[in-house]
Amino acid sequence: MEPARDAMEEGLLLKQRDERLTWRLLVEEMKKLGFVAGPMVAVTLSQYLLQVISVMMVGHLGELALSSTSIAISLSSVTGFSLMSGMSSALETLCGQAYGAQQYKKVGIQTYTAIFSLLTVCIPLAIFWRYTGSLLILIGQSPSISNEAGKFITWLIPALFAYAILQPLVRYFQMQSMLLPMLASSITALCLHIPLCWALVYKTGLGNIGAAMSMGVAMWSNAIFLLFYMMYSPSCAKTRSPISTEVFHGMKQFFSFAIPSAVMICLELWSYEFIILLSGLLPNPELETSVLSICLNTISTLYAIPYGLAAGVSTRVSNELGAGNPRGARVAVNAIIILAVVEATIVSMIVFVDRHIFGYIFTNEKEVVAYVTKIAPLLCVNIIMDSLQGTLSGVARGVGWQHLGAYANLAAFYLVGIPVAALLGFCTSLRGEGLWIGILVGATIQVFLLSVVTFCTNYEKQATKAKERLLEEECSTEDIVM
Repeated sequence: MEPARDAMEEGLLLKQRDERLTWRLLVEEMKKLGFVAGPMVAVTLSQYLLQVISVMMVGHLGELALSSTSIAISLSSVTGFSLMSGMSSALETLCGQAYGAQQYKKVGIQTYTAIFSLLTVCIPLAIFWRYTGSLLILIGQSPSISNEAGKFITWLIPALFAYAILQPLVRYFQMQSMLLPMLASSITALCLHIPLCWALVYKTGLGNIGAAMSMGVAMWSNAIFLLFYMMYSPSCAKTRSPISTEVFHGMKQFFSFAIPSAVMICLELWSYEFIILLSGLLPNPELETSVLSICLNTISTLYAIPYGLAAGVSTRVSNELGAGNPRGARVAVNAIIILAVVEATIVSMIVFVDRHIFGYIFTNEKEVVAYVTKIAPLLCVNIIMDSLQGTLSGVARGVGWQHLGAYANLAAFYLVGIPVAALLGFCTSLRGEGLWIGILVGATIQVFLLSVVTFCTNYEKQATKAKERLLEEECSTEDIVM
């Protein structure tokens, strides 16, 4: 009996020690994730607020300026900025795993490859933007609004090229956990934009065009600062590499990750924009569109938090897989899920408690505020889903299965979410509330599918694949040099 009791006690002690070790690892990982996520939230908000402040400035010029600028910024986000952001997310796999494998020169080379690739993509996008006004007229939009929107988005073309340089640089610093340069440049650009936008909009007679010019100046200043920091700072010495033909040989691999990355992000964003368009076909479209636009602006702003968490987990997962440490990647995934649940609970509770008043941030119309209050519980559930899917998407980018994320978003929103939204919005008395329920159904399915993929991932196999791919790249580079 004595040996059996001793064995049981020893087993219990070992179990308790393993549990303490597990929690210690999780706490340490949460600290590492927070170190990346916190600054990335500020960076994301600073970049997003460039658009928000532009609309706020232009809004005081009149209804025509406000409506045309809102349409132009929405179109520029859907057809340009979100595409650039999505494609540059490929570096969260490529640069992150290369950095984890200590192949530091590849980080710089892949960043240059991404910049050249995105600048190439910008050329047809710029041509499309140039004729946006005419295209809006062709699809039946008001000629006056279309012309003004066309002017705004044409003057926004320089900002598109700046964004194509900026986003790869953001990933370059993010994957190395070098966050201070990004934070300083993004906040400085925002602080520059506010007075410059005010001066160009109100003091020069440029009107809404001044807001577009100011956005371009802010984005270019941000991109140039980070580019010079990358080229000349001693802290970037080990990942800095000269521009060579190797940059162009990597474009095929970049696009193989960039296209599904862009599809994964854009499919979700476009689904929400499509719901706003559908709301304009409902009875009393002014009310329905206003309420759903408020809901969309709210979750878009709050999404900066899970986006920061996603940046943290994609950095940690890609670094650990590149270093051949699948256990570290798994710990990072478990830690981020705990943080995401806590964050989603806190933020959704705050919105629910303030549901009677937060509508006044956007409007003084009591009818609109009352409708926002009614739909707020659905919005809170959506915030929870957004937090979970945002962090799970970060895991997807870190591992490198963006294509699975794209399939999940396609199935969730376009096979289920939007059809359910149209059915509830137009075939029941729910109207705008029904549209939002439909998109919430899509978001719930998206979280379920991403969760299945995340928890079924074999991280040992992914670490091996990362190592094999990096070795193949190294061999092909040597062949090119020889």
